[in-house]
Amino acid sequence: MRSSMYTLLIATFALALSSASAKFPDNFDSPLEVIAFGSCNRDELPQPLWPIIADQQPDLWIWGGDNIYADWYERPDGHREKYSVNREWITKRYASQYTHPAYAAFRANTPIIGTWDDHDYGKNNAVSTYPLKAITRDLALSFMEVPINDPRWQREGIYGAYDFGPEGKRTKILLLDNRYFATSRKSDQPDLLGDTQRQWIERALAQSTADLHIFVSGTQIISSEHKYEKWADYPADREWLLQQIAQSHKPTVLISGDRHIHEISVLEDDAFDFPLVDITSSGLTHIWDTFPGEPNQYRNGDVATGLGFGLVRIDWSGSKPAVELQIIDQTAEVSNSYSITF
Repeated sequence: MRSSMYTLLIATFALALSSASAKFPDNFDSPLEVIAFGSCNRDELPQPLWPIIADQQPDLWIWGGDNIYADWYERPDGHREKYSVNREWITKRYASQYTHPAYAAFRANTPIIGTWDDHDYGKNNAVSTYPLKAITRDLALSFMEVPINDPRWQREGIYGAYDFGPEGKRTKILLLDNRYFATSRKSDQPDLLGDTQRQWIERALAQSTADLHIFVSGTQIISSEHKYEKWADYPADREWLLQQIAQSHKPTVLISGDRHIHEISVLEDDAFDFPLVDITSSGLTHIWDTFPGEPNQYRNGDVATGLGFGLVRIDWSGSKPAVELQIIDQTAEVSNSYSITF
């Protein structure tokens, strides 16, 4: 039998979906011009960025993962407690974030989609063996107010795609799942995506009528030298995805989170018709304030370690989209940017 907290939360989300305040996108016909995104968000910490993000007037907000922290909790005295996650606890964390006054005001006016990473999946560095993954999948989709008739409810995992805009100004957002099907990165043949998700990506790209693709991943796709979780730990999947992108010949941008830093990585390779950029924005409520530096041969500009979020600005005035990628800090200033004309 479901717990009362779990049942209450699902009922709350269901009520939101049936009301005018539900902010899962309801307009897929208008082109996207400003997309905001971010990751690493803890419901118990101050959340000063939501009004600043709203001031950018984004057409869409994308959660990039670690949207809540189910396994860590910081008390007012600064002591961090670790929890053995259960359904009731993670439900409470989602409910707390959903009703946070600043976030509630933001989601009342901004369409929202997203994916997850390990801490909202349920446990640090957790992969396919995590026992509560079906429950946390339901909670994640409910938290983002995904309608019950959405195809994501009919499959395992949280991956999905959405098209926005008319022909000639169409953006496809591909939300990847780097947890539900993943094996350990230390296994002999580590598998990040699983066969079903790979087949889905192939079909989505083959059938795409979009003019711009944006892939969203909880972990970094291009940066490959640091010791933390990344797509480079799954070299076969990383190479496969890069091949899929190259063969699509579609303008493409990558979005990632996880790292508690903000940086822009640029891969320039003859296989691509354009520089492939992975913009990492990680730190909505907390950051790596003692970041010692690390190598990244693909890095463009400097690493930012303050609270911040990312922006994708799309100019549709030409025959192909022109994209400006920005990292915005908590003073609303641009700390790093990169422009692409495809």
